[in-house]
Amino acid sequence: MNKGVAITGMGIISAIGNTVEENLISLVNNKVAITTIENISTVHSNAIKVGEIKKSNDQLAGELQLSPDNNFSRTAMLGAIAAKQAIRNAGISSINEYKTGLISATSVGGMDMTEKKHNEFFENEAALKYIDSYDSGDVAHKIANELGLEGMVTTVSTACSSAANAIMLGARMIKSGKLDRVIVGGTDALTKFTINGFKTLMILSDGYNMPFDNDRKGLNLGEAAAYLVLESDEVVRKENKKVLARVSGYGNANDAFHQTASSENGDGAFLAMQKAFQVADLKPEQIDYINVHGTATPNNDLSEGRAIVRIFGDDKAPDFSSTKPFTGHTLAAAAAIEAVYSVLAIQNNVVFPNLNFKTPMEEFNLVPQTTLKHKNIEHVLSNSFGFGGNCSTLIFSKSE
Repeated sequence: MNKGVAITGMGIISAIGNTVEENLISLVNNKVAITTIENISTVHSNAIKVGEIKKSNDQLAGELQLSPDNNFSRTAMLGAIAAKQAIRNAGISSINEYKTGLISATSVGGMDMTEKKHNEFFENEAALKYIDSYDSGDVAHKIANELGLEGMVTTVSTACSSAANAIMLGARMIKSGKLDRVIVGGTDALTKFTINGFKTLMILSDGYNMPFDNDRKGLNLGEAAAYLVLESDEVVRKENKKVLARVSGYGNANDAFHQTASSENGDGAFLAMQKAFQVADLKPEQIDYINVHGTATPNNDLSEGRAIVRIFGDDKAPDFSSTKPFTGHTLAAAAAIEAVYSVLAIQNNVVFPNLNFKTPMEEFNLVPQTTLKHKNIEHVLSNSFGFGGNCSTLIFSKSE
């Protein structure tokens, strides 16, 4: 097996918790956070449910000690909070001591700020400072400034696989020697733009999402941010760092099937998983748990399920579950929060439950794990798929 890249710190804020510890408590106690919309004024507030962080922008700004006239979007504030947690968890006191970078993922960027301020842009010159906050790259730079980071900063935006690709790129930068340390992850806030967009696509559920259920109706949107600190083995040895787990495998493929749908045969997902196994030098039977993408849309669960059958064989898939019934689908942040959940599964030797499941899908014989299960976890495979057919797979392994 490939030893992989060390994970030395994690940070997260999601609908089910403001820290890594709070998220774990919610996952093991079936504490879901799918509710009606409270933070956004929208005609859909009573028609759909979301995974919303019940903190106002003013509360988030207060936690970051931002000035009242700041131009931080909600996406940037959530990201800064999670990234700061990750740095603290990794015990980093001098962030620029080694070659350090930030690879941050987002899909909507600062759209929430644009929605609030766009009517003022032509009437109030003072409002022009908010234009910059819409740029997706501005989110990463604001996070970097909050961390005091002077090294490489870049943004990945490949829809719902964004954070997986950020983690993948970070691991490759470490392995190639380009960086000694890199903060990787993603952040996305709920906005009217995403709510209206997904409503137009007719893939939102009017109830609770039901991944891999034959009667699934669609997804619940969510918001979150999560970041992991990846460090080279040289830094780990020099600093005597505790390694939480390792990024041992990764793969990316694009089936280019449709702008918003995956191949019904799971071609992109199959190729991404296949590549991840090659990088990790692992065989499918060595995977103990799959954190599936599991959006509960008709297309995704069919496509992903068929890819899993192709990789693992009929009736041979390991325990699997989607954690999106807890948090909602957090778009570009999804792979980052599920990376944290994958590491927590390894650390605590648990398979998290796939909530709301009742009826197996007719197309194959795959049944998710519906209750918390304790077992030895050495390797976790985590899938994330984005619009445009961008499919990414990560494999996390227990540290030796």
